[in-house]
Amino acid sequence: MKRLAIIGGGAWGTALAIVARRAGSLPVLWARDPDVVDAINERHENPVFLPQVTLDPGITATTDIDAAVAGAQAALLVVPAQFLRDVIERLGPHLRRGMPVLHCAKGIETDTLNTMSEVAAEIIPDAPSAVLSGPTFAGEVARNLPTAVTIASHDEPLGRAFMAALGSGRFRPYLSDDPIGAEIGGAVKNVLAIACGVVSGRGLGDNARSALITRGLAEMVRLGVAKGGRAETFRGLSGLGDLVLTCSAAQSRNYALGLALGRGETLSAVLHGRRSIVEGVATAAAVARLGLRLGIEMPISEVVDALLHRGEPIDAMIDLLLRRPYRTE
Repeated sequence: MKRLAIIGGGAWGTALAIVARRAGSLPVLWARDPDVVDAINERHENPVFLPQVTLDPGITATTDIDAAVAGAQAALLVVPAQFLRDVIERLGPHLRRGMPVLHCAKGIETDTLNTMSEVAAEIIPDAPSAVLSGPTFAGEVARNLPTAVTIASHDEPLGRAFMAALGSGRFRPYLSDDPIGAEIGGAVKNVLAIACGVVSGRGLGDNARSALITRGLAEMVRLGVAKGGRAETFRGLSGLGDLVLTCSAAQSRNYALGLALGRGETLSAVLHGRRSIVEGVATAAAVARLGLRLGIEMPISEVVDALLHRGEPIDAMIDLLLRRPYRTE
């Protein structure tokens, strides 16, 4: 995999193009915004989504999706979760039969409650797939700070091929054969990060945030196992690792949104003018509904959904969680 199509020109797509180039691949990045494409090709930067990072001249960009995949040996799908279906429908006719795809977005589609790989399987069923997940901030990856990720696939040779295409001394992929577990972990952690931000913004203390992370992990495991994942997956990078990072760092968009809500800002005010998607907002509704569909208790996710989408007051929702009956751990 020396020629990779990176589908998505945001911060994470750009960071993965940097990763691929460091590993010796030639990435071509597809983006909708002509200004982003021009900046990458002419000035070797993406000031809109990944400022103050110089890109290798070997990274090129295009608004032409056909040009992006022409000659590519694999495609990395890095568009936000709720836009993935439209992009794959546009991309599908341009993919050669059997071209592998790597799912790099974290979320659950709100209309169908499908994971990203399930969405793709409907539209491009002949494309072998893997999932990239784990504790990653795009800016740190771009600056070549040490990072470890999970690459999960039922197809072990494919997983190892993606590991070789992206792995380097400071970007360490670990192989998993549980893509569903990796996807559920990556989706649910964004919802829990919003909850942790709310707790911090409300001044409820580190004890409360630690308890929320721990009980949130229990929710994540229950949902993942019900979807067909394995419990042990959630003890790894795509579960606990990603959860700890996203629930405790101010540079997490989901945590920062929750922090602002906890301090009294409205959701519309927090989201106003943002170019980057806060995945947990849409995913909260999807996770809560998926839990109901599968008969899984997801009290924290349900509270976040109520705060974001039904206007329930924060203090009332916190009290609702605290008044739940005592139970075994």
